Amino acid sequence: MENEVQETRPSRKKAIIIFVCIAVAFLVYFSIMEMMAQGRRYNALKEEFSYKQDEKNKIDERIFTDSSYLKMLKEKAYYQSRVAIAETDSIYLTINLQDSSVNLEISGVSVHKARIVRLKASRLLKGANDYIITSLLSRPLTIESDVSSIEKEPLMIKMAPKDTSEYQPDIMPDTADYEPVNYILHLDHGMRILVYQDEKLNPGDRIHLFIFDLRYRFRNTIKSLKSILTFKVPEYNPYIKLRLPRSDAKIIYRALPVHGQVGVYS
Repeated sequence: MENEVQETRPSRKKAIIIFVCIAVAFLVYFSIMEMMAQGRRYNALKEEFSYKQDEKNKIDERIFTDSSYLKMLKEKAYYQSRVAIAETDSIYLTINLQDSSVNLEISGVSVHKARIVRLKASRLLKGANDYIITSLLSRPLTIESDVSSIEKEPLMIKMAPKDTSEYQPDIMPDTADYEPVNYILHLDHGMRILVYQDEKLNPGDRIHLFIFDLRYRFRNTIKSLKSILTFKVPEYNPYIKLRLPRSDAKIIYRALPVHGQVGVYS
């Protein structure tokens, strides 16, 4: 019996060691593929938005590494995107990462401004002194879809009276008056804007935000795993994560059109 027990112990150790080695190897492989995904996204943007040299009037591309010149380019790109959206005569969103503010605008006029309480962005976007990213942001970004904890348009239910004397409207209150406001905007070029309410007004708000964010991460992880297991580089999504006051977050989400546009100043 003792010999059998002694034989099983080394076999268990070997199995554990093999399992740990496989897990570590997979984590390293996963990390490498994730880094390759970011590089692949950047290269795709580079092909579309890199500077095209004019044969007649060639420019020394070293100028694109000058911080002062790039700062002016960023400002120009931001105004270009805003002018392009303003021509649509529709309400749109602008995000200024430099002064931590978001604005709802119509035809270049701000109709609602909110301060960003907390901000987190991809390294690809935040403070990127890069002509390619600046060129990308010189054009409006379009909302392709969204995921939200509240309805886009609140549902109001009224009971029809038999006659005018019995008119007593029975209205279902807007659930967003007490539900947490968190949503994710899926933009073109794989961009993501995550907007979470900053306040914890109810005991369950913190748990709801954790679950909402966890679902988003879980979906992305599963999507990446499917690509990695088939030896494909997963898709990388540059993101901007904002914490806004609850009322501002709700106003912005409800005001934006279904396929609205966004301007970003990085």
